[in-house]
Amino acid sequence: MTEATPGRRGGRQLPTADELRIWRDFIETTAALGSRLESRLQNDSSLSTGDYAVLLALSEAEGQAMRSSALASHIGWERSRLSHHLGRMERRGLIRRQECATVPRGAEVLLTAAGAEAFRGATFPHLRAIRELFVDALTPDQVLVAGEIAAALKVHLDALREK
Repeated sequence: MTEATPGRRGGRQLPTADELRIWRDFIETTAALGSRLESRLQNDSSLSTGDYAVLLALSEAEGQAMRSSALASHIGWERSRLSHHLGRMERRGLIRRQECATVPRGAEVLLTAAGAEAFRGATFPHLRAIRELFVDALTPDQVLVAGEIAAALKVHLDALREK
């Protein structure tokens, strides 16, 4: 098998050498970007990106509350991962969990005043880091293309999950 004639597995063509190089660049760069954003967020606000994702979802939700299952789906986490993370956030006073009044055995996650304050304090520095580390590195056209790529990948992955 050569670069010019990639092998087939299950009727699907394997990535070419150029596609693999682009893939590695993409994965390594997004990992480095995520790491830098995580570090900046932690240093600026003592919040992790997981904390921020939960607080963002709750701050945008009606009544600043969501059912645990809806929150897990919204941020793309497994329910067990979310449950452990919420326990840590609850001990820090950022969220509160309570039984859902409308669904038996359902739990609802509520944003606390301390959580809302932590989120507000983290937002400006986090957005500034996104501007500095992502937006400023690209031309306006590249930002649009990055958005198109992200949207295409999301649609593809959502379709695979539904199979």
